[in-house]
Amino acid sequence: MELGLKGRGALVAAASKGIGRACALGLAAEGARVAICARTRADLETAAEEIRAKTGAEVLAFPADVTRAEDVKALVEAAVRAFGRLDVLVTNAGGPPPGPFDQMTDEAFRAAFELNLLSTVRLIREALPHMRARRWGRIINIQSTSVKQPIDGLLLSNAIRPGVVGLAKTLAGELGRDGITINTVGPGRILTGRSRGVMEHRARQAGLPFEEFLKRDVAAVPLGRIGEPEEVAHVVVFLASERASYVTGVTLQVDGGLVRSLW
Repeated sequence: MELGLKGRGALVAAASKGIGRACALGLAAEGARVAICARTRADLETAAEEIRAKTGAEVLAFPADVTRAEDVKALVEAAVRAFGRLDVLVTNAGGPPPGPFDQMTDEAFRAAFELNLLSTVRLIREALPHMRARRWGRIINIQSTSVKQPIDGLLLSNAIRPGVVGLAKTLAGELGRDGITINTVGPGRILTGRSRGVMEHRARQAGLPFEEFLKRDVAAVPLGRIGEPEEVAHVVVFLASERASYVTGVTLQVDGGLVRSLW
């Protein structure tokens, strides 16, 4: 299927590892020119070289911290300078730390808000003028299944991430007239470095060896396995494409059937 991404300008945040890197690679493989950011320059350059080597695509590696407004502004400006356009935005960031309510200070809540909600707001705000100018755009927010079903031990994620869904649903009604779609993707249990850390924390809470906890955790997934970052990326690339032109305001989990809610 021709996805209509050749020559498009795309920006993927937090793309040096895991799901972000897989999304950037997937977009580049479809012919998009891709800007990626992360806080650690060495990891970022490694990811950029990998994407170039595998796809031959033009890749801009720009060190940035998405919790800093000035970094977000500079990142979007650099992408537009490099590509002359910005058509696709994939908002993404690491998750807030696990822990129970009585361990969470005001500062912990503020940091989670900055990381997962305000970073998304700022990235969209900077990207929108460039999409509106061409009357075409795709915004995909990477969040978590916690936006549909709270995850034990991840209080901050459960409290903050649903705000991104409210933002996206509201913006879907405002941006459609400009030819811009906005959707949210909720990965479930995906095999990344960060997800392993979260699972190790939950195993300690449950008083179980990690391998025993993992076996029990996987048993809750109808497909019977942990997902791969590339499986999330395939969905993101479709939502970024011309073929997803009538999909907006949707929250789509990629979780092997883990979430049992009807909406």
